[in-house]
Amino acid sequence: MNIRIGNGYDIHQLVAGRPLILGGVTIPHELGLLGHSDADVLTHAMMDAMLGALNLGDIGHYFPPSDPKWKGADSLLLLEQVNHLITEKGWKIGNFDSVIIAQRPKLKPHLKAMNDRLSQVLHIDPDQVSIKATTNEELDAIGQEKGIAVYSVVILFKNEKD
Repeated sequence: MNIRIGNGYDIHQLVAGRPLILGGVTIPHELGLLGHSDADVLTHAMMDAMLGALNLGDIGHYFPPSDPKWKGADSLLLLEQVNHLITEKGWKIGNFDSVIIAQRPKLKPHLKAMNDRLSQVLHIDPDQVSIKATTNEELDAIGQEKGIAVYSVVILFKNEKD
């Protein structure tokens, strides 16, 4: 099979005293995401999508939260490692489609910066990375501003040798 589809999901709790980092971009907000690494839910969901497409497990397998080596880790560096893993296996990214679910802050002004940063790290064109943002209309924990979640889908293509 020359095409693979993977999906990823991540959610982190919003807390005081942490930066809010999404797609490698620090976003001004009074709350940030709680996690062992920088808790970048967008990047984490994208990595899980990539790994899932090739049946390689999830990010917890490669970067376990029990390992102090990953405490405070920059998720973009982890994304680079996952991208290297898939390219070593002969695959390349077709495109990503991700949706961030957050009641606040409003993310639309930051989407282009996220897109630019992620496409740069992945060595792909910005038009191969779609990032959308929505709210949960004040419903559930996300709607009550207790967390942020992301769904991400990726298409990978077998890198045919010329």
